Amino acid sequence: MILTICPNPSIDCTIELDSLNVGMLNKIDSKVETYSGKALNVAVGVARLGEKSFSTGFMFENHGRMFEHVLEKEGVQHKFIYNKGNARVNYKIIDKRSMLTEINDRGETVEREKQLALIDLVKEVAPSCEVAVMSGSLPKGVSPEFYGEVLKVIPKSVKVIVDTEKENMLAAIGSRELFMAKPNLRELENFAGESVVDLKDIVWAAYKYIDKGVKNVLVSLGSDGAVLTNGTESYFCKSASVAVNSTVGAGDCMVAAACVGLIQGVPMHEILKMSVAAGTASVTTSGTNLFYKDKYKEIYSKIFTQKI
Repeated sequence: MILTICPNPSIDCTIELDSLNVGMLNKIDSKVETYSGKALNVAVGVARLGEKSFSTGFMFENHGRMFEHVLEKEGVQHKFIYNKGNARVNYKIIDKRSMLTEINDRGETVEREKQLALIDLVKEVAPSCEVAVMSGSLPKGVSPEFYGEVLKVIPKSVKVIVDTEKENMLAAIGSRELFMAKPNLRELENFAGESVVDLKDIVWAAYKYIDKGVKNVLVSLGSDGAVLTNGTESYFCKSASVAVNSTVGAGDCMVAAACVGLIQGVPMHEILKMSVAAGTASVTTSGTNLFYKDKYKEIYSKIFTQKI
């Protein structure tokens, strides 16, 4: 089973416009609200690929049942630490050129008592899992060190994947050995402290994670595909050419497919191919609707990996 830990769930409000005109009146073409969060998206992606997932994290009383309903519909087991108040709302504004503008809320404060309760819950559930994913931002009142506190209670036998910003990532890396980090290009450059131009630059920047003890680094490159390296071997996989409806959640779908690849014991280059297929399939759906398995299979059959 795959455990996903979501510290900061969100209601994603995806708004489509003809064009975004700053400082002027904008009329909405369509609006969709979904109940998600990075690690929750991973759990759904895992379920759609036919593996079992269990989702946990913080949840909020005024919207929690809607999040649970979504997970139950997808066949995802779940148990959350509930807090008072509302889940945060993130706005994803997409224009006709598929340009994405994001406005993310920070949400309610989570008290220390609730933080300790989540650590205890993860400690209880993690031993029955083969892979654990912790991803996303942290709510107000929760320091970056919380990433390390949570991951520290997960048994060493469980492969841990982390997808988050630099400060949280450093706390995670300091707590235990990470099987995989999943930065996008911006996060990679921020972590490495240098800009990248080509695939070799990307691999060298990814080594900054490996030097700190991360075993594998999966770098998402948007429409260009992805790179996967373990410091010894490095591979690149280019995305298939598809009509882009929304890029929201594509990175989470990549992580979901990587988890499934690990469960199935496929080789490194195959994990990369699965990840790119899932990420590419997700951009063909509108809003934050992730991917469907038939589209994933179609794209998987069209792409290939190459050694760098």
